[in-house]
Amino acid sequence: MFENLRRSLRDLLDAAPAPGPASLAQMRETLVQARVGLGELRQGVEESRLALTAKERELETVRRRKGQAEAIGDAETIRVAERYEAELVSRIEVLSRKVGVQQDELALAEREVSEMTSELRRAIGGVAPPPTAGVIDPLADEQSAALDELASLERARGRAARDADAEARLAELKRRMGK
Repeated sequence: MFENLRRSLRDLLDAAPAPGPASLAQMRETLVQARVGLGELRQGVEESRLALTAKERELETVRRRKGQAEAIGDAETIRVAERYEAELVSRIEVLSRKVGVQQDELALAEREVSEMTSELRRAIGGVAPPPTAGVIDPLADEQSAALDELASLERARGRAARDADAEARLAELKRRMGK
């Protein structure tokens, strides 16, 4: 997905030495789509982390029950617990790899979006020369609006990251407290 968006942004930049307002609007839209994709990637990482945490808790429970079954000599429960334990260990290994790959993909996408943002800022900076005295520059407002939009997106991204971190910490604290 990011490759297509990046290609689209690159094509717009290469189309003209100084992109016009329509090109800039299209570039901003491409960047917005990329940032939405980042949010979806972050959500996928968080969902995988939660699934991994749930499987780890299940494994703890299975091991505890297996220990209890061993203490009372319940061979059938021990056999079932061992089978389920092996299955959970396999799932946990797969989920761990999945989380790692998703984190790598997210880091790559974040770098690409950062590069796209820089390219858009450079394009916005090269759109028009500074206005002469007394002449109203219609592009100046658009440039300012674009920069404001980018700053707003950066703030929203930071807020979303902080919220996700807080949610993860809260979930971990609840898990530790047994809720």
